Amino acid sequence: MDQDTSLVAVQYPDFFGRIEDFTSLGAAAHAAGALLCVVVNPLALGLLKPPSEFGADIVVGEGQPLGIPLSYGGPYLGLMATTRALVRKMPGRLVGETVDTQGRRGYVLTLTPREQHIRREKATSNICTNQALMALAALVYLSALGKNGLRRVAELCYHKAHYAAGEIAGLDGYELWSEAPFFHEFVVRCPRPVAEINTVLLEEHDILGGFDLGQEYPELERHMLIAVTERNDSDEIDEFVAALQEVANA
Repeated sequence: MDQDTSLVAVQYPDFFGRIEDFTSLGAAAHAAGALLCVVVNPLALGLLKPPSEFGADIVVGEGQPLGIPLSYGGPYLGLMATTRALVRKMPGRLVGETVDTQGRRGYVLTLTPREQHIRREKATSNICTNQALMALAALVYLSALGKNGLRRVAELCYHKAHYAAGEIAGLDGYELWSEAPFFHEFVVRCPRPVAEINTVLLEEHDILGGFDLGQEYPELERHMLIAVTERNDSDEIDEFVAALQEVANA
């Protein structure tokens, strides 16, 4: 960071599932005149320290874990919050840039208040989007859970993931990649290429294996990113662990 840095964005937990304390990072960002943005898993916030304790200026996240089915990738809803000092500075529109399957540049309107299209420069509201149906589903889910229920779901994710990680780490040929604290995702070093393991898991056990990190990080070849949530019961976890052992011994 230097005086030209405007914003620092971090994931919480990160891509590998690890939990970091960003208090010192937030202080350093503010000392450099930058803002701190924390990208969260909303379920994890039922258990972990809130980003406000890091001095976060902006918090964003994916709302899919809040009772929204996977649905082959959407529709989902985004979450965005700021400190009171920045509320009136939130943008009226956010346009994301990506590429299609052929590598061509494409854009998507990520945030668009309806009122902005009608009143334009006279608009004062930027809180309504076209994801009202998904927002309503998330609201129903959170209302049904309540404050204590959300924490309970987070605890289930945490404890089930740690149970699975401990069982897998006890298998011959498997070991945890990191000793850092994690929520419900963790990385395992495997005795065989992950693609081979996942093929056997699917074809012989009807199990979707973890993400092959070697696809994105060549240095993490034979490393699998595994996610365990509140929806995975102990029998399913034990079945997965047994299948991993069988694959390793094949």
